[in-house]
Amino acid sequence: MKNLKTFLREKGFVRVPLVLTNTNHFEIKAEINGIEGRFILDTGASSTCVGTDCIAHFNLSSEDSEVKAAGAGANNMDTRISKKNSLSIGSWSKKKVKLVLFNLSHVNEALVQHDSLPVHGIIGADVLKKAKAIIDYDKKCVYLKKSRNKKNGTTAQT
Repeated sequence: MKNLKTFLREKGFVRVPLVLTNTNHFEIKAEINGIEGRFILDTGASSTCVGTDCIAHFNLSSEDSEVKAAGAGANNMDTRISKKNSLSIGSWSKKKVKLVLFNLSHVNEALVQHDSLPVHGIIGADVLKKAKAIIDYDKKCVYLKKSRNKKNGTTAQT
């Protein structure tokens, strides 16, 4: 019988390691617009988010949003939206990714208080659904499905 890693690799998934933090969150490295950052993998977050203090770091353009953010101990926070960004996690990538931008200082303060490093943002369910993510909690990794080119069946970066 094949193990999960072999089975998923044959199905076109890529394996990306996760780091379990002192706060029991999974941390993942990702690139936005070619610039690496540290993110929390959060299946309960509906959207992928970046802290407003990281707008320049990731070369993001942004526009006002009427949506209010809530979660992780804070409610009714103002947000901005950044569209048409590239996102890479391991060898998986996606173009035209929309990001929600808001103040993540409360998240980072909580992480630092528990001897964890601050993060640039959160990888949310929007990206995890697009990538058909499968989280292996035991092996501390996530599998992301690469897109297939419908014309010739080759792997494509979308």
